[in-house]
Amino acid sequence: NQYAVDLINSGKLPFKEEGAQVLLEKYIGKNLRASMDPEILKSCQVVFFVTGTPVDEYHNPRVHDVLNVIQAYLPYLHKDQLIVLRSTVYPGVNEVVESMLNKEWGNCKLAFCPERIVQGRGIEEIFNLPQIISASCETAQKEATALFSRVAKKLVYLAPIEAELAKLITNSWRYLEFAIANQFYMMVESQGLDFFKIFDALRDEYPRAAHFPKPGLTAGPCLFKDTMQLSAFHKNNFFLGQSAMLVNEGLAGFVVDQMEQKLGTLKDKKIALLGMTFKPNNDDIRESLSFKVRKILELKMAEVISSDPYLKDTVSYEEAIKNVDGVILGVPHKEYVTLNINKPFVDCWGVWR
Repeated sequence: NQYAVDLINSGKLPFKEEGAQVLLEKYIGKNLRASMDPEILKSCQVVFFVTGTPVDEYHNPRVHDVLNVIQAYLPYLHKDQLIVLRSTVYPGVNEVVESMLNKEWGNCKLAFCPERIVQGRGIEEIFNLPQIISASCETAQKEATALFSRVAKKLVYLAPIEAELAKLITNSWRYLEFAIANQFYMMVESQGLDFFKIFDALRDEYPRAAHFPKPGLTAGPCLFKDTMQLSAFHKNNFFLGQSAMLVNEGLAGFVVDQMEQKLGTLKDKKIALLGMTFKPNNDDIRESLSFKVRKILELKMAEVISSDPYLKDTVSYEEAIKNVDGVILGVPHKEYVTLNINKPFVDCWGVWR
């Protein structure tokens, strides 16, 4: 991405990340630079691969996305380098990559050290969360240990297949947590009751419900696709994961139904949709369910006015909520939390109560 490379080299971030701008300004042009030239890899001791690992339209892992990238860079790599995979990958991918490198070089130093940071707060978390280390051989493990011990407070060791499953299970567990909250929300609200009144009561000084998550549009580039990867690994017999997908994806349609119930019909109605990113206080729109909400509204022949303070191609929320018939909260950005909405609204996040 030449645009992003040029932006970074000029000391600017192409995305929102807490604490990153200060570090970028401090190190760019000194011991940090971005480049489109693969020739520089030849002189590197360590090469990290951070490659997107989506699922296809049938929810199967696109393993070749990773393999093709590594294959493309092979002419610039050599066997003395430590090769580190950071992306969440389908179980067995590391074994395939190791075989690919060994076929080329006879032996290799390959490590799988999955990133575990949350979007937007990675710089804080990378120094505080334990880092999982797995490797193809003892030498690769020692070098990965030396590298990550300078960053993480604690290292945890697994075999590559174990590390692959650990990351997938972690994200799937999180996806299931949100799904049960969303299922309860739809169950209660469909009966005309206030879910958040019940939610507050069941958590009030009750320790076994302290970690009960709030409902909300569960999106982004990780949780859904990693749950589907785990399902594919178990020969599509991960029924809880499949059910979680139906619940979380179904919430988009449910909030539109709630708006329709308030207005009687959505045809020719103006609806403000506040928040288009996949999570609060961030500028990442990947797999955002707000776009699904917008599509469903448009199929109902509503006119949708989208707003998001972190996106340039949307209107301000003040402009969005003018002369509309209803408002849907897509994402609870901090700019929206204290708004006083005096029109029919739907808020599955529970911040406008």
